[in-house]
Amino acid sequence: MFTNPSVYYILGTPNAGLRDPLELLEEALKGGISHFQLREKGREALTGQALKDFAVKCQSLCKDYDVPFIINDDVELALEIGADGIHVGQEDAKASAVRASVGDRMILGVSVHSVEEAAEAIQNGADYLGMGPVFGTKSKSDAKAPSGVTKIIQVRDRFPETPVIGIGGITADNAGPVWEAGAAGVAVISAITEAVNIQEEVRRITASYKGGFS
Repeated sequence: MFTNPSVYYILGTPNAGLRDPLELLEEALKGGISHFQLREKGREALTGQALKDFAVKCQSLCKDYDVPFIINDDVELALEIGADGIHVGQEDAKASAVRASVGDRMILGVSVHSVEEAAEAIQNGADYLGMGPVFGTKSKSDAKAPSGVTKIIQVRDRFPETPVIGIGGITADNAGPVWEAGAAGVAVISAITEAVNIQEEVRRITASYKGGFS
């Protein structure tokens, strides 16, 4: 599911600003992202048919590059269009209920902030864990205080078979400690979305797994 170094891109139309979100996604795909999550939340987020139409376009792009397409929170939409996976947070639907809804047909990711939440998520069928915020982030207005890589290390020590994806303020310049903590991947919103050269930025983040970029 995740092979180091996995770069997991998260995007919704509110993150794109004045740029075309589909163009941002395609540039990121060209740069080599390993996974894509559609997280359509916040002010002016798409809903209803507009959201479905946009999701299908994102899904089509991901298929062109053989990249798993994951939807945040919206189980009904994920099932309707046949997404590759669904990701839920602690304030979203319960992981156990989501797993019951999607069966074994989809990847299930769960956001966690502690060893205890990680244990519960795994028990309820999570295939991978999103752990953070590692660093300060401006992409989520309700984000918890950053915890560095300490909790990633704790969860990896307790559950070594479950992939942990670090998230929150991660860039090519600070990703090194996240990889060293044992993360299977890094999830990125702003560093990719706001990059002048998105393909290059994805490559820089990927290269941070071993350090340096040329």
